[in-house]
Amino acid sequence: MKAVRFHEVGGPEVLQYEEIEQPVPASGQVRLRVAASAFSAADNGMRAGFLPIPLTLPHVPGYDVSGTVDAIGEGVEGFALGDAVIGFLPMGEDGGAAEYVLAPVDALVLAPTSVPLADAAAFPSVALTARQALFDDGRLEAGQRVLIVGAGGVVGKYAIALAKRAGAYVIATASPRSADAVRAAGADEIIDHTETDVLDAVAEPVDLLLNLAPIEPAEFTALVSLVRSGGVVVSTTAWMPAPDDAERNVRSVVVYVRSDAEKLAELVSLVDSGDLRVEVTRRIPLTELRELHAEAAQGRIPGKVIVIP
Repeated sequence: MKAVRFHEVGGPEVLQYEEIEQPVPASGQVRLRVAASAFSAADNGMRAGFLPIPLTLPHVPGYDVSGTVDAIGEGVEGFALGDAVIGFLPMGEDGGAAEYVLAPVDALVLAPTSVPLADAAAFPSVALTARQALFDDGRLEAGQRVLIVGAGGVVGKYAIALAKRAGAYVIATASPRSADAVRAAGADEIIDHTETDVLDAVAEPVDLLLNLAPIEPAEFTALVSLVRSGGVVVSTTAWMPAPDDAERNVRSVVVYVRSDAEKLAELVSLVDSGDLRVEVTRRIPLTELRELHAEAAQGRIPGKVIVIP
């Protein structure tokens, strides 16, 4: 089968499109015929060697995947040959940038039926990140106020929609380029961070500050003053710590997205009900994955890109 993998960490040039042996599912695994994998900034970081995630070389990237069940290992229940599924795969194992991939059965759920199967690969980790940040780590409740910094990205728009659905009041920062999309996602207030100081624009304290943007540490620390005593700061920027305020009992959490099939199945149901939208900005063939990594290394990847074998 064809796959893209790297034998050593480094620049995009280490990615090789090559023929490798088709994997055989072990106990508790299924093999998927890949419909698509989704590119993530974490793929770029793992290939470059600056994300501390253990992996075995050579490594196939692409931990968000959609496909059909092609073979079933021993002890697997709940899935049948031909089932259309999506999953967030273990990041240290081979991913979906290939024609076939092995997946632990507990990482998979049936795919949404309202979007093309390939497009559904764009959904798992970003939707799980938004949900876990808000509710598992942030403990957001109905009636609370949340400030989402950097809400214009894919995770931000899912976070807005999920927070509004839970009955929260959502303040979102966004640039003029993404303001319409943030408004459509349901934000109650939008702050144009290119023109307005967020510290001045937020009139009342918030219960949860969710940071999704690569802001400067000093700016991040200053924003903590907007959080009420006993509130929480949650951040997806794993390369830097999230500031807290112990004197006011404001705790902080850095989100490391976790596979959770039960929660992912709930999120899929929201796609099929129309409460969440799957966003895909580009579709590329597997043979162009190295070029996509080169764009990412220069900071030029907006939105969500899926890779089709």
